[in-house]
Amino acid sequence: MSVPDSPGSPLRAVYAVPPTSPGGRRVAEPPAPTRSDFQRDRDRIVHCTAFRRLVYKTQVFLNHEGDLFRTRLTHSLEVAQLGRSISRSLGLNEDLVEAISLAHDLGHTPFGHAGQDALNDCMAEYGGFEHNLQSLRVVDALEQRYPGWDGLNLCLETREGILKRCPLPLAQQIEAREPSGVARRFLDGTQPSLEAQLCNLADEIAYNAHDIDDGVRSGLLSLAALREVRLFARFDEEVQRDHPGLAGKAPRRLLAEVIRRMLSAQVYDVIASASASLATAAPASCDEVRRHPALIRFTTDMRHASAELKRFLFRELYRHPQVMDTTERGRRIIAELFAAYLDDPRQLPEEHREPETTEGISPRRVADYIAGMTDRFATREHQRLTGRQVFLER
Repeated sequence: MSVPDSPGSPLRAVYAVPPTSPGGRRVAEPPAPTRSDFQRDRDRIVHCTAFRRLVYKTQVFLNHEGDLFRTRLTHSLEVAQLGRSISRSLGLNEDLVEAISLAHDLGHTPFGHAGQDALNDCMAEYGGFEHNLQSLRVVDALEQRYPGWDGLNLCLETREGILKRCPLPLAQQIEAREPSGVARRFLDGTQPSLEAQLCNLADEIAYNAHDIDDGVRSGLLSLAALREVRLFARFDEEVQRDHPGLAGKAPRRLLAEVIRRMLSAQVYDVIASASASLATAAPASCDEVRRHPALIRFTTDMRHASAELKRFLFRELYRHPQVMDTTERGRRIIAELFAAYLDDPRQLPEEHREPETTEGISPRRVADYIAGMTDRFATREHQRLTGRQVFLER
């Protein structure tokens, strides 16, 4: 059974999260006169400082390496586009999917996963660092925009979609502060909403596709090597059959068409697989969804093909010597910034310092400040503090 949210809107299935958040906000607010709860969440995310910073944060290639490579911002937009397309076909809450997609990387450090790993090493004695947890911290506490509360005061369903992973000890701490809240599902073994499940998969589909595109554009991946990967080879053969001579005349168009067909195939696979799972499980509400195993997933064949592609990208792109060289430099910048601020908190902007204590500045406050930096700012700040220039801007 499906119902429209309003005249002219797409049909929403009974298992979708309704326009009015069942979980609500941590601080109660009157409803907006013209927007649903999740439209309001999306708007708050788009207008926040952390979202704007994503344009200068690394996806795979550092910001200074070229103007056309993906950033965390363009990645988030691509996830939102894929997520909305799939959610409409399944009758899910598109606005919730978009809000989660746009917010899921707000806590990412400069220099991509290398920056996260470096900051996690720095924070090993202080509770560690993980970007999903940091994204939640951004929307719950670090954004300073409203007079009545810290953070963006987003709905529970948006926040739980942002928090994809959470270690048990930390989930217990969050649950103690917020009973039956955002971390509860990690303690009772239930699932998040279908919209959150969908965003996880849309994230994977997006980065596999655009990392192929950026890898070839950079010269680090070749079409010949990609043709050894089953998923790519299938659509490469199709395109060359449908457009003879395209590989020789316009290889960029060939690659774009292969990626387009790969994306379409994965989207249709998720829709077909999820439709079958939902028909079998027949959840009668968004709350009942939580008691089922994950229902938004690839078919077995597509899951294996996607895993093969991820292994290829890890081996041939993410571990390429050129990428490793730049990410190692990024790791060094993060580690040295962390040490410098802990050693001399006066180097931090005044609003990021804590009142004087016998223990000194909180390492978590330092991690918050560094995680919020863009690649460019972190590089310049490191040069200011050390006198060394790690990257030469082009």
